[in-house]
This record gives sequence, structure tokens and C-alpha cells, in this order.
Amino acid sequence: MEFIDYYKILEIDKNASAADIKKAYRRLARKHHPDLNPNDKNAKTKFQKINEANEALSDPEKRKKYDQYGSNWKHGGEYEQPSGPRQGYRKPAEGFDSSGNFEERDFSDFFESLFGGAQRGRQSTQSKFRGQDYNAELSLDLRDAYETHKRTLTVNGKNIRITIPAGIENGQTIKIAGHGGEGANGGPNGDLYIAFSISNSTQFKREGDNLHKEQLLDLYSAVLGGEITIETFDGAVKLKVKPETQNGTKVKLKGKGFPVYKKEGEFGDLYITWQIKTPVHISEKEKALFRELQKISGHGK
Repeated sequence: MEFIDYYKILEIDKNASAADIKKAYRRLARKHHPDLNPNDKNAKTKFQKINEANEALSDPEKRKKYDQYGSNWKHGGEYEQPSGPRQGYRKPAEGFDSSGNFEERDFSDFFESLFGGAQRGRQSTQSKFRGQDYNAELSLDLRDAYETHKRTLTVNGKNIRITIPAGIENGQTIKIAGHGGEGANGGPNGDLYIAFSISNSTQFKREGDNLHKEQLLDLYSAVLGGEITIETFDGAVKLKVKPETQNGTKVKLKGKGFPVYKKEGEFGDLYITWQIKTPVHISEKEKALFRELQKISGHGK
């Protein structure tokens, strides 16, 4: 018979105490229960192995036989000399049978501590399990994330209406409580976690709550100064240009950035970087004027 390492199955070492065994079993029984893993075809097999290991190791006499005889521990008595009738009461093993079902033995105390309550008498024990958490991804454009709005999602055939706060960030996850999988035996539902994937089709670059934009500026306005109209997320604004503005100069527009997440009326800033545009296709007269300016400035030959 192939050797099955019960200690390995329960993820404990051979010197584990009875308390360690009980703790490991409870944790693994919850993790691999078939009702909580409907999409895992191997869940039932794992669950059965966990219960088989618990059956052998939670009982001191069975554990002793397992340590001595290995996989043949159930037939260990065949190798021993009869020792006569035994006296006293031995507490039944705690756990499930090898088929993954609750055994109708003395499990009341065990299930009360493990699952928070049990039915006594001949009624079968019904454990309450929390439903699975669901994960979903929602794609938005940067403009969608600028304003608070509602969306309808379809999750496992159910329509869920959610409110998306302005200022949501790329990669951010929000939790919708109670909209995950249904709980088992009256247990609470799981939660729905929505991860946001935000693309950017705008001319703005977002950094946290601030926005950045490169703005072309004609040479004449850069030299002489002036006023130009630029687009922001909430409309066009007029911006003054200082005379002798250099290429790459940054200007901050306070409060014209992105909304601060869940802080009504608060916004980051918008930073404009001037990119001075050199004129092209200039006329002969314009060239003559530039040559004259070149001489005046002392840069002529």
C-alpha cells in the first residue's frame, strides 16, 4: 500500500501537539470544503484526505499505530498480541468521515467551537460558510474618472448598480459588500472586489491629483507676451503669457487638476509647460525683419 504522509497533509511536523493538530485541521477544513470551492474539481479529494489524516492523528491510539505501522495502521492490531478488554471511555475522533460527510458521533462540542453552533440529537450538523469573494475589472477612460457617475455591472448573471466616485485611480480596487457568492447553509454572502483599469485618451498626463499638459506657444507671444486660450478638464480658460517666456517654462493653474478621491469640491492643480513653436513658411519680408533683429541683437555676422 502506498504510504500517505498524514503530517504533510495537515501541514504539521511529527512532534505536533493535539492542539496543533486540531488547529491545522480546522484551518484546512475551512479552506478546502467542497461547498466553498465549487469550481475546484479536486476540492472533494483534498477534503477527504484532510479528514482521513485528522481521523488518524487526532486520536492518540490511532496516531500511535500510524507512527508505528504507517499506511497499515488500521490493521495494526493484527500484528499485536491480544491484550484483553479495555477499560474506560475513549472520546470519538473529531472530524468528517472519509467521504467528506459529517459523522453522527460525539461532534457537538467540536462543531460548536469550529462553526459557532451545532444541532444536537439525530439532526445532521449544518455548518454556515461565508460565500466566495468575486473579483471583476472595470475599464474607464480618464474623462470618465473625472466625475462621479453610476455604472451597471453584470456579475454572474446579476445586474449590480454601483456609484464610481470622482478621482478613482488606475489599479485602485473598491469593495461592494455582500455582492459575492452566496453563503452556504445560511452563511453570509461574499464580497465583490472591482479593480479599475483607466486608459487615457486625453492630452493631459495625470500624476495623483495633479494634471500636466504641454502647450504650444508661438514665438511672437513668447517674446512679446500676450494672452492665449487653453483647454482644461472643465472648460477653456485664458492664460496670460509673460514677455520673454522661455521654452519649457511651467505655469501652475491652481485647482484645475483632477478631483481628490472622496473629497467633494477638492481638486489638484494643472501644470502647463510651454513648448515654443518656431514659425515655418515665413515670407521674404518676415525673413528680412528677422535679419534686422539679428543685427540689432548683435548675433549677425
